[in-house]
Amino acid sequence: MNTIAEIPTEEKVEVERLKQRGDVKTALEQAGAQKESALPMAETRDKVWFSGFALFLVGIAALYYLVTFRVFGFTDETVALLQRIVKVAFLVVLVLGVAKVSEVYLIGRMNDAVSRYNLKRIQRLAVALLLAFMAVSILFVNWYTAVLSLGLISLILGFALQTPITSFIGWIYIMVRAPYRVGDRIKIGEASGDVIDVSYLDTTLWEFGGQYLSTDHPTGRTIKFPNSKVLNSAVYNYTWPLFPYVWNEIKFNVAYESDLEFVAKTMQEVAEQELGEAMMERVRVYRRLLAQTPVDELEVRERPSVLFRVSNNTWVEAIVRYLVHPKEGGRVKTRLIKELLAKLTAAPDRVLFPKSNLR
Repeated sequence: MNTIAEIPTEEKVEVERLKQRGDVKTALEQAGAQKESALPMAETRDKVWFSGFALFLVGIAALYYLVTFRVFGFTDETVALLQRIVKVAFLVVLVLGVAKVSEVYLIGRMNDAVSRYNLKRIQRLAVALLLAFMAVSILFVNWYTAVLSLGLISLILGFALQTPITSFIGWIYIMVRAPYRVGDRIKIGEASGDVIDVSYLDTTLWEFGGQYLSTDHPTGRTIKFPNSKVLNSAVYNYTWPLFPYVWNEIKFNVAYESDLEFVAKTMQEVAEQELGEAMMERVRVYRRLLAQTPVDELEVRERPSVLFRVSNNTWVEAIVRYLVHPKEGGRVKTRLIKELLAKLTAAPDRVLFPKSNLR
């Protein structure tokens, strides 16, 4: 594999710029690339928080034993109430401390700012619910009864809200693992389209292709599916951040007597001219990114290639293969077909196409 030091200066700068993007960083990590960033470090204010939590825990523990040994001379009822209050305070501080550690050292390791924000929001909601339950159960009811009641309620809600809960878990998976994000072109199950919204319970696609179109053009319809589908279905993402291109092919049938060298040269030149040097340069840059993953970037050629294959009939298939952005595939293919036909039919003595009833 090529190293960064071997890349020309312009490409090196572009590769480093792309590597700073959150989605590219995430994709590199998921692809097994070596991480260059160090583990997150706690800031000074975070260290102050941790010290404060530790001091509070020590102070609350000391207060609990002072109350238990009746140092202050309280009645039995007062001692029992104070013990419950101190227990609540201890658990509140402990839960907040664990949540802070998780926010700094777990969620803080994520490169994508959107995912960090969403996970922090989910964690804070879970912490708030947990604290409320602990306060009510310890202060006002018997702990054992509260646990049994919570278990029964959870069981009932689990059956009643199974699909929404699974979809919410699917949303968390999408935020963390990022199999797709808004703007990506994907296929999942029978649905294919551009992602236009990812909510807590479902995902919305702007459909392309579909049953009424033979090309990858938007149909005008939207598709909604529950986020739970991502947990048990294969997701095809056509716009992977590390390589947002797909291979397309155009093939023509030509006779064995055709000048195949001329055909290959013409098809290659037309494809390169249509795609443009800027497009091929972008592909070259992304190929350098792939060099930092287990993917063999040598198989990724920025320039179109032409190959021949014997057809099932009495003709030879001339195929031009090229890279294109998935959302531009239809338009590029249409322009290429027009240009290729114009160039090849302009040399009838060198390129023989099927005619009349031989087509």
